[in-house]
Amino acid sequence: MKSSLRYALAAVLIATTLFATPAAAQSASPAGLWDAAVVVGGLEIPFRFEISGTDSSVSGWFFNGAEKVASTGGKFENGSLVLNFDHYATSLEATFVNGRLAGTYNRATGFYPFYARRFAPSPAFPNEVPAIDGVWQIGGVKSNKGEAAWRLIVRQSGAEVTAAILRVDGDTGALAGTFRDGKFVVSHFSGARPLVLELTPTQDGNLEILRNRTEKLVAVRAKDAKLKDVPEPTDPSRHSSVKDPTEPFKFSFPDVTGKVLSNTDERFRGKVVIVSISGSWCPNCHDEAPFLAELYRKYQSKGLEIVALSFEEEAQKEKGYPRLAAFNKRYGVTYPVVLAGEQADVAEKVPQIHNLNSFPTTIFLGKDGLVRGVHAGFAGAASGAFHDTAKEEITATVERLLGESLSTRAK
Repeated sequence: MKSSLRYALAAVLIATTLFATPAAAQSASPAGLWDAAVVVGGLEIPFRFEISGTDSSVSGWFFNGAEKVASTGGKFENGSLVLNFDHYATSLEATFVNGRLAGTYNRATGFYPFYARRFAPSPAFPNEVPAIDGVWQIGGVKSNKGEAAWRLIVRQSGAEVTAAILRVDGDTGALAGTFRDGKFVVSHFSGARPLVLELTPTQDGNLEILRNRTEKLVAVRAKDAKLKDVPEPTDPSRHSSVKDPTEPFKFSFPDVTGKVLSNTDERFRGKVVIVSISGSWCPNCHDEAPFLAELYRKYQSKGLEIVALSFEEEAQKEKGYPRLAAFNKRYGVTYPVVLAGEQADVAEKVPQIHNLNSFPTTIFLGKDGLVRGVHAGFAGAASGAFHDTAKEEITATVERLLGESLSTRAK
């Protein structure tokens, strides 16, 4: 039996055994806070979820730390709940009976079984909880992007912990959990990036990490990384580079209306330009887009242009790119977005950049059209100080380039 079918049958069994009650019991409202879980590849990923409203005005929220990831529409009728998340091109469908929910979280590539029960406060925490807050470095990484180490950022309040792994392309989102039985168990699901980590402090001051119940890693305090021969994480400003810095950066792609935008267009001439390599399927692009939208509002009148080269799946093209439209609406994107191809096409469509394998990637062009810097990935809010630093560095680069005079070559 294929795994997807097995998970579907499991979800049906949960709904049948837990929720076989008279229809009258289904009329109560599902509004409130929920302890929920999805099953991904046979692994249960717990997370917090919230629902408000009734009937045609029902809404739902995932949580990414303090950020609420809201549904774009939904309804509740006769014990059946449907919530749409258009910016992810996903939906949640569940049956509500006797204070419980069961169903599926539906994605373009399949679905995750989903179930939830009413939120209940955690039992009393132990009196002695080890301190693990701070920045750690994870060694022994086997990354398809060539990374040798990642960062682990931990924020702790007693037995409660929020953590994120920061890689060259961005972070995992905020994983939340508590300390129990000698280890911290933290997890994340905000409609994307499902992940569970078990963090176990060791006597030598390290952290043993069990990632998704299978992969074992070890983290050391960042201050001790050199002494313990753990390499530095990849510098996102050095991961990708321009092949020929003397050649103007070229692009020419259509937007959703078919209008072609090119680097030679008048709107880009003599301007500082940010070229964002993006995709509405990409969680870290969801982290970056609101910042770029804010940057555009602040600096467009001073000579900044931004253009997103969006790499979308063929299935989205056939539907008219509804997820991309919802993505742009959600984050207030007013800069132009063009359709550059599919994710696998990125090296072919953007041949001037070496080692271009992170989504998003931000390319900075000076007023002369030359590449002045390439920044891989984007550290989201879950990354704490690294998020703040990323925004400060990008803003400083924009201000520096805006302050430069136009070169003779571009005149």
